[in-house]
Amino acid sequence: MKKGLVLEGGAMRGLFTAGICDVMMEHDVWPEGIIGVSAGAAFGCNYKSRQPGRAIRYNKRFARDSRYSGMKSLLLSGDYFNAAFAYHTVPARYDRFDDQAFDENPMEFIVVCTDVETGKPVYQPLRKSDSAAYDWIRASASMPLASRVVELEGRRLLDGGVADSIPLAYFESLGYDRNVVILTQPDGYQKEHNKLMPLMRMALRKYPSMIEALDRRHLMYNEQLDFVRQAEREGRCLVIRPETKIPIGHISHDPDQMQAVYEMGRTMGKNRISDIIDFYRLS
Repeated sequence: MKKGLVLEGGAMRGLFTAGICDVMMEHDVWPEGIIGVSAGAAFGCNYKSRQPGRAIRYNKRFARDSRYSGMKSLLLSGDYFNAAFAYHTVPARYDRFDDQAFDENPMEFIVVCTDVETGKPVYQPLRKSDSAAYDWIRASASMPLASRVVELEGRRLLDGGVADSIPLAYFESLGYDRNVVILTQPDGYQKEHNKLMPLMRMALRKYPSMIEALDRRHLMYNEQLDFVRQAEREGRCLVIRPETKIPIGHISHDPDQMQAVYEMGRTMGKNRISDIIDFYRLS
């Protein structure tokens, strides 16, 4: 059996996931592979590089820094989170990403993006930490309307959550049959149709397949929730969810709010760490 970790997105709700992942690292829990979507990719990469605490640290440090994110960046560059500063300058200079540890760790790490020309998911393994890897992570986390389309290796890409929000089925197809799944919505949540579809239709009018995927995203997501619940009932996965709605929006510039969400994750991680260890031990 192969031990996997599936990390859905959720923008700044991903700090809840980061808190759980940090507790897992602190308890020497090392799955054989991770698949991350959007914020799950952006924060989950710190698991492979063995850097607990990094995600909350740099998010708080640059929460109100216009070089990192904000309307100024969106207006000047087309990206709310500045592509060059957030995804290249910060990990290279201000809060260094441990490229060597990432490269030397045999753990598989896969990010999910959406190809805007087909509306289909792209599953990209990242075996080496370099500029291209940072851009794949950026593409996975590039939310429609808040980001430009990312052109990378002959593809045009955006947020992986549009095409495959909770990639448990895909990970199982790779042979990962003992998976911990970290969600960022409480049990009983159902996604509704996106109210911003008129704006998205206008912004992405060159990409009809992407518009179709966005229009159906709530249906896809809710079907995936059903799949996860069934896998949970059958004992194929262990699901970690917040007990209540996470009190943060997609975007936040409040370091205290970020810390509170991260602490929610840490508390959940501490409460469930024995379950996680026991679940993996059965593999």
